[in-house]
Amino acid sequence: MGTNARILVIGATGYIGARLVPRLLSAGYLVRAVSRSLEKLQGCHWATHKNVELMTVDVLDPVALAAACEGCQTAYYLVHSMNSQHRDFEEADRRCALNMATAAQRAGLTRIIYLGGLGDQGEELSRHLRSRAEVADILRSGAVPVTVLRAAMIIGSGSASFEILRYLVERLPFMITPRWVRTPSQPIAVRNVLAYLIGCLEKDETIGQVFDIGGPEVVTYQQLMDAYAAEAGLGRRFVVPVPYFTPRLSSYWIHLVTPVPAYIARPLAEGLRSPAVCRESRIKDLIPQELLDCRTAIKLAITCVQHQQVESHWTDAGAIPPAEWFYSEDPKWAGGTVYEDRRSLIVEGTADDLWQPLVRLGGNTGWYYGNWLWRWRGLMDRLIGGVGMIRGRRHISDLKPGDALDFWRVGAVDAGRRLLLVAEMRLPGKAMLEFRIEPISKTKVRLIQTARFLPSGLTGLIYWLLVTPLHGIVFGGMLKGIAAARARQSNASSDGMIYGS
Repeated sequence: MGTNARILVIGATGYIGARLVPRLLSAGYLVRAVSRSLEKLQGCHWATHKNVELMTVDVLDPVALAAACEGCQTAYYLVHSMNSQHRDFEEADRRCALNMATAAQRAGLTRIIYLGGLGDQGEELSRHLRSRAEVADILRSGAVPVTVLRAAMIIGSGSASFEILRYLVERLPFMITPRWVRTPSQPIAVRNVLAYLIGCLEKDETIGQVFDIGGPEVVTYQQLMDAYAAEAGLGRRFVVPVPYFTPRLSSYWIHLVTPVPAYIARPLAEGLRSPAVCRESRIKDLIPQELLDCRTAIKLAITCVQHQQVESHWTDAGAIPPAEWFYSEDPKWAGGTVYEDRRSLIVEGTADDLWQPLVRLGGNTGWYYGNWLWRWRGLMDRLIGGVGMIRGRRHISDLKPGDALDFWRVGAVDAGRRLLLVAEMRLPGKAMLEFRIEPISKTKVRLIQTARFLPSGLTGLIYWLLVTPLHGIVFGGMLKGIAAARARQSNASSDGMIYGS
């Protein structure tokens, strides 16, 4: 296929899509990148490339999807509904696939390339793998030829599977595990997956075919844990498999120990019960490449995490919650009374100076004041099924719309001026936290911190009344802590920099 052909990437801000788009652009292709959120697309480092076109589309909207397909020749279908917005991900995936098959036919696409899961239909498949196989069948039932790549666990920094492995091994020197830790699997490095996806464009022999893709080794999950421990320089991990761990129990344990929530952990854990080994290897001859073994893939992923070079992350999935109510002064329009806590400080320095500590909020940096209170709130949220504080953040000093930030989601970023965070913890209502930096003079700026809460019923009102006394301590302390961090950067005394407002 010539590089003048426009390539459609559906799911361009997801884990695989966000890595695939820049590689297609580097290869000279014209790309139409599709996501549900324009803000997330615009936050990608490749968003301003001359050969990329950004488009906001919900795959559940057949009209919008048909418009996205117009003018394209090949589409990468990288959609998966296994997120907090679609608890019944099987039904959502089914509807999306049907819409895609119809839109592709009407737009006259030459083919679809789809990344699915590895697992034989004859075995007792998990809901996750069964849904992946069903999506492939639906796409292939249409008139447009489909290339299906079936992969087992993908090893790469930021993938949900890798994060589960990483946190389990790093936090638990002794583990009582389900028996599925000894189920055979054939993992593949994320760079090998991307090479196969791009290679399919140049090989007409792949059109309409189904390929199993995997690395050079068949291993068990226990062997992967041993490999991670060795590459991370950790001591030996003691693993005791028992027959009493159901996928549900496994998902709850993963939820508590790792950043991956139970609704994602459970289908992944269920999938590990079934052997995931390639049954054929035709693609290795069609698209030759060096396949990384598990130890090498794990080593590369660890290096990326340590050097803050995680290109995409599993938390990137999902839409940014709408923020319109945050600015509404009309209770009826907002959906009820909006409660507000607003504070400000005047700080010496420029907006850029103050932005540096502000944009590092959360993660390993912490919240500049009362970190134990933030951790306690995160633990309580985790125990009741929320995301908690354990997710951390993708990068220590870079934020883009859609990034996870502890139990917040970045709603908007305007460098040097504004940062908006949308709460994702379990709450009886909706909450947002905004920071604004307003220049006063050449040497002074005002830092404004606004927390807003839209309660849901009486429970929400009671919650707000109970936490309001803590705001003076936590939010007030955080505001001064950000200013003090700015002072430390310039080796000045924080007392001389904070004037109050």
